Amino acid sequence: MPVHRRTLLGLAGAAAAAALSRTARADTYPSRPVRILVGYSAGGGVDLAARLIGQWLAERLGQPFVIENRPGSNGNIATEAVVNATPDGHTLLAVSPGAAINTSLYDKLSFEFLRDMAPVAGITRVPNVMGVSLSLPVTTVPEFIAYAKANPDRINMGSAGIGSSNHLSGELLKLMTGVKMVHVPYRGAAPALTDLIGGQVQVLFAAVTSSIEHIKAGKMRALAVTTATRSEALPEVPTVAEFVPGYEASNWWGIGAPKNTPAAIVDRLNQEINAALADPRIKARLADLGGVALTGSPADFEKLIAAETEKWAKVIRFAGIKAE
Repeated sequence: MPVHRRTLLGLAGAAAAAALSRTARADTYPSRPVRILVGYSAGGGVDLAARLIGQWLAERLGQPFVIENRPGSNGNIATEAVVNATPDGHTLLAVSPGAAINTSLYDKLSFEFLRDMAPVAGITRVPNVMGVSLSLPVTTVPEFIAYAKANPDRINMGSAGIGSSNHLSGELLKLMTGVKMVHVPYRGAAPALTDLIGGQVQVLFAAVTSSIEHIKAGKMRALAVTTATRSEALPEVPTVAEFVPGYEASNWWGIGAPKNTPAAIVDRLNQEINAALADPRIKARLADLGGVALTGSPADFEKLIAAETEKWAKVIRFAGIKAE
């Protein structure tokens, strides 16, 4: 047999073996419990979404999917741990907007999210609610903007911390309208909500997940939601974009894996997560969280993260925000 023919056959055989190996790894995956690392404390929206999907995956794939909370550095501690994990699908990351925000927020990171992580699938998109203290004499977004412009730097804007989604939702409004507000960062959304209700801060862009009960109880006033379309959880509340065209901000949560995780494993996880998002029970639970299903391929999720990375980089530069 000619040498070149033997070479071609050898290459074809190697390719077939590699393909078979990838398939076999997907067929036998997972072979042990899977960890989903969450970069925030238990009980938050991304944690609840990860637990919901983890339970579904455990039931479908026959191994426990264990949630491991590693809060700190706006999710960077958990992300770094997953980046450095063995890329075999047994260590996953609950992905949140911090994946896009931190690229510009932090000067020195040991990783680059889109270079070092493999987006697997989205789970849900959840709006923030532009909520104000009952003591603030405004009931609509135009009234708020007019009041803020007449009283520059006299409105305190609370947030769950520097670089959080609700912080940047407020900074985006400042960028697009020219209003001036004083940012007051807290260690989490709960104390920020407490001070909004108490009147220590006057506005907060809080996730609908954490704010909806306070809104329904009449403890805070919802002016608008931050997504491009109205929220099914608060259908009577307008969007910011109805008054500030082009405005859009949201929480979005999904699953990621270390780069070089076999494509067959990524695809299987994506298919199972999308199957979950089509299930009426899961849809109902996401609705309880104030969210809608974020379906699509790994490439779709990657495009979302890339677009959000570019968008928030502009806001962070405008506001001159740096992580402490």
